[in-house]
Amino acid sequence: MRAAFAMAPALVPFVFGESERARLLQLIEIDPAVTSLAAIAEPADVELLIAGWGLAPVAPGDLDPFTALRAVVHWGGGIGPLDAAAASRGIRISTARAANAIPVAEFTQAMITLAAKDAFWASRQYCAEQRFIDREAELPRTGLYGATVGIVGASTIGTLVAEKLAGSDVRVLLYDPYATAETAQRLGAELVGELAELARRCDILSVHAPEMPATRGMISRDVLAAMPDGATLINTARGALIDQDALVAELQRGRLRAILDVTDPEVLAPGHPLYSLPNVFLTPHLAGSTGNELRRLGQAALAEVERFVEGRPFANPAP
Repeated sequence: MRAAFAMAPALVPFVFGESERARLLQLIEIDPAVTSLAAIAEPADVELLIAGWGLAPVAPGDLDPFTALRAVVHWGGGIGPLDAAAASRGIRISTARAANAIPVAEFTQAMITLAAKDAFWASRQYCAEQRFIDREAELPRTGLYGATVGIVGASTIGTLVAEKLAGSDVRVLLYDPYATAETAQRLGAELVGELAELARRCDILSVHAPEMPATRGMISRDVLAAMPDGATLINTARGALIDQDALVAELQRGRLRAILDVTDPEVLAPGHPLYSLPNVFLTPHLAGSTGNELRRLGQAALAEVERFVEGRPFANPAP
């Protein structure tokens, strides 16, 4: 079976280590040095594309030469620019969304714990003032025990975060207009029908909705205003989900704290207030798979290639 890569060439060894590449060569005929659709010499013979981050935008008609193409295994969190082009032709698509959700949920859980402990802000105070910090007198509300955490979006990642919190002594609230009471009960969460009401009741609000027209700016000025003084907003989803100007205004007043792994745009312009505000912990989109975590995505993709070659359904078909 002839296959081809469609991804950033520099990522091939990060995603597919020596053992994964050796297994791929046992299963399929593929040239690891060819990683773009335009460079494939005989596209009419390709039955399988292994796609990922760095794939150039796919315009209408770009797949027309791939007359034998039957499936795309996408090792990224989504299915990328091949979505409409492949789906319109009935091509099967697999996604590593579930595998990529794992590190995001792990990162988010860590941020929730550290936010509840006031770890970032206590560290800055400790280093700036270089004195004994009386924790009970100066940090009386720290700790995850008894905290209320709001999850926005029962997505793959949001669900994992809620499941990880289930073993903690926290109250979990869930907002998702498509979630059912049964879903919330399974996650050990309370389903809340209004986003502003969720925000009003939270010590920590964690955003996990997908970006689409209906969700852009959903963490609005009113939602932010509903959050209690001293509450923390965590965003590991997409920057466009938050009214960023309204968030900056709240942060400049010192009323809220924010842990942001994403912004709008990425990267922010030099000198943007989010770089320097003392109540912001800003990271460069680290939550998703990075470094050695990319191997998990490669192994997930390899397992899907094996299923396809053996004539079995994908374990993780694209929705």
